[in-house]
Amino acid sequence: MAEITPTNPMHNSEGAGKPVSSGKPHPPSLWEELLDTAWWLGEILLSLVQSLVEFGKWCGKNPLGALALGAIATTLVYFFAVVHPFAYGLLSTARWAWEAWSPGGDQSYGRLVPFMALGLFFYHRDALKQAPGGGYALGLLPLGLGILLFVLSVRCVNPRMGLASTPWLLFGAVWFVWGRAAARVILFPCAFLIFMIPVAALEQATSNLQFIITGAVGAISRLFGIAILSIGTTLTATDGSFNFEIAEGCSGIRSLMAMMMLTAVYVHLSQDRLWKKGVIFSCSLLFAIIGNIGRIFSIVLMAKYYDPKVAAGIYHENSGYLFFPIAIVAMLFFSNLVNLDLRKITTRFSQKPGPV
Repeated sequence: MAEITPTNPMHNSEGAGKPVSSGKPHPPSLWEELLDTAWWLGEILLSLVQSLVEFGKWCGKNPLGALALGAIATTLVYFFAVVHPFAYGLLSTARWAWEAWSPGGDQSYGRLVPFMALGLFFYHRDALKQAPGGGYALGLLPLGLGILLFVLSVRCVNPRMGLASTPWLLFGAVWFVWGRAAARVILFPCAFLIFMIPVAALEQATSNLQFIITGAVGAISRLFGIAILSIGTTLTATDGSFNFEIAEGCSGIRSLMAMMMLTAVYVHLSQDRLWKKGVIFSCSLLFAIIGNIGRIFSIVLMAKYYDPKVAAGIYHENSGYLFFPIAIVAMLFFSNLVNLDLRKITTRFSQKPGPV
C-alpha cells in the first residue's frame, strides 16, 4: 500500500504539533504603536541636537560669520519684538501680527505659518549641510531690501510691510553668510512666510465665492433628487423644512488661504518640475471651492435625511473637518492628472493586437 503524505498544516517533517505561520502580519498593538511614536520623536530630537552641535562647530570654525549671523538675528529680534512702532507705540510688529492672527478670526491661520516654515527649514537640513559654504556679497541686496521695507513700514505705520520684510531679511542673511547654494535651499521656506501677512482686504474679493458655492450645491442637490432652491446665497428646501444662508466664513479667505498653504507645501515636496508646481498651485482656489461645496452639501444631506436643527447646529459647527479631506482628495486627483505620462497612454492605445 502506498504511503500518503499528511496534508495537515500542523504536521511537518521536523516535528508534529509545531504550528506553521500563516504568513499574515499581526496588527501592531497599542503598546507597539506608542513605542514607534516615541522612537520617531526621539529621532527628531536627536536630529535637532545633532544640528545644534554641527552649528556650534561651524561657529567655531567661522567666528566672523557667526558674529555676523548673531548680529543679524539680534537685530531682527530687537526690531520685530522689542521696538513698538505701531498703535501709538503700544505694539511691536510681532505683537501686532499675533493679535491679527487671533483665534476664531479669518486670519487665524497665520499663527501656523512660522511653525510650518521652521518645519520646512528643518526638512531641508541635510541639503543645507551639503551646500558649499562661503559668504556672498550679493546677499546684501535682498538684505538691504528687507531693511528698506521695514523702515518704510515704520515710516508709513504699516505693519504688513514689516512682516513682508521678513522673508527678504532671512533670505539675504543666509545668502550673505552661507552663500548662494544655501540661499537657494531655503528660498521656498522664506517665501512661505508671505502667508503670515494678514490679507483682510481680500475678504471682499472672495464674496463672489458664496454665489458660486451656493449655485453648485443647489445643482448637486437637485441632481440627487433633493428639491431645493438656490437664490443668491440662500439654500431653501421647496417643502420648507430648512433654509440656509451661506455666510462668508463658509467660503471665504480662511479656507482659501489654508488650502493655498497646503497646496504650496505639497507641490514643493512632491513635484520635480516648476511648471507642475505652478499649475497645481494655481488650482488651489478650485480645490478650496470643491472642499466647501462638499462640506455644505453634507449639511444639506443631514438636514434632508436626519434633522435640520442638528444640521444647522452642532453638525454645521463641526463640519469644517470635512473641508480638508475633500479638498485634499481633489488636489491629489488633479496632481495625478498632471503627472500622467501621455506618451505611455497613447502608445498603449496605438499598439495593434498581434495575431492569435
